[in-house]
Amino acid sequence: MHFDLTDLRLFVLVAEEGNLTRAATRQHLSLAAASARIKALEAQTGLPLLYRESRGMRLSPPGLTFLHHARGVLHQVAQLHGDLQEYSDGVRAHLRVFANTTAVSDFLPEILPSFLANNSHVNIDLQEKPNADIARGVLDRRADLGIVAGQVDTLGLQRLHFSTDRLVLVTANNHRFAQHKTITFADTLEEDAIGMQQDSTLQNFLGQITAKLGKPLKLRIQLDSFDAMCRMIGAGVGVGVVPESAARRNRDSMGLALIELTDSWSIRERYVLMRDRATLSAHAQALINALLAHYQAQAEQLSQNAKTHKK
Repeated sequence: MHFDLTDLRLFVLVAEEGNLTRAATRQHLSLAAASARIKALEAQTGLPLLYRESRGMRLSPPGLTFLHHARGVLHQVAQLHGDLQEYSDGVRAHLRVFANTTAVSDFLPEILPSFLANNSHVNIDLQEKPNADIARGVLDRRADLGIVAGQVDTLGLQRLHFSTDRLVLVTANNHRFAQHKTITFADTLEEDAIGMQQDSTLQNFLGQITAKLGKPLKLRIQLDSFDAMCRMIGAGVGVGVVPESAARRNRDSMGLALIELTDSWSIRERYVLMRDRATLSAHAQALINALLAHYQAQAEQLSQNAKTHKK
């Protein structure tokens, strides 16, 4: 089958509008020309892609599948145009990464500076997304790599484990919970809470947990970074659930206490998602290697510290 890009754009517009006349207008085509193009598409596929109804047009089951792939093709064409433009600007590679809140706010800022310094020909488009959107974005080719944590439907994508993320309750040193070694999340819900912005993946996740518990967080303030959360917590404004790495980084300077959450969801395995590692670009492979090296070095340092402490 050979499809014209104008035909694909027209079909997407018909699906969005549910009306051939409006779609033709948006595509700058006459109604007769638009109708002929849609009929030609259906002739090529040998399937009815649209149901004609008195109030407009509706996608048939084959039409839904065609729409999914048409959008994918058009998106790839747009990416191709953008990537070629990058060459004219002197940038030879472009890497798109969808990641969750912890990745964007906590550990990628540690890893990316040296990666970019060592790969001066690479640009990175890093976007924070909910876990479900991350997997879908990689599958739909809107992202080259995805970084997720916890139980996620990976939609058949390949995944590579690179570290373990632990969420902990963080309080000020003088808070009544500070002497606890462990606590359940449910036992913290009477306290004023410090949270991330509402559209963050972590805050959305905690919102789902509290919905199941039937009791919302008593949010005092929502911030855009874990370091800012720790600063507020240390000042006694409230308590918060924070990745252990961020909490440990700020513990001494901000007077924080870390309490282990006993909830099973507090321990989350981290994965890189990809369509096929064997076909990844060299710069995507390099970023994965940088992630693995970072956490291998971290594990070796922790092991060395433990041996030193025993001595």
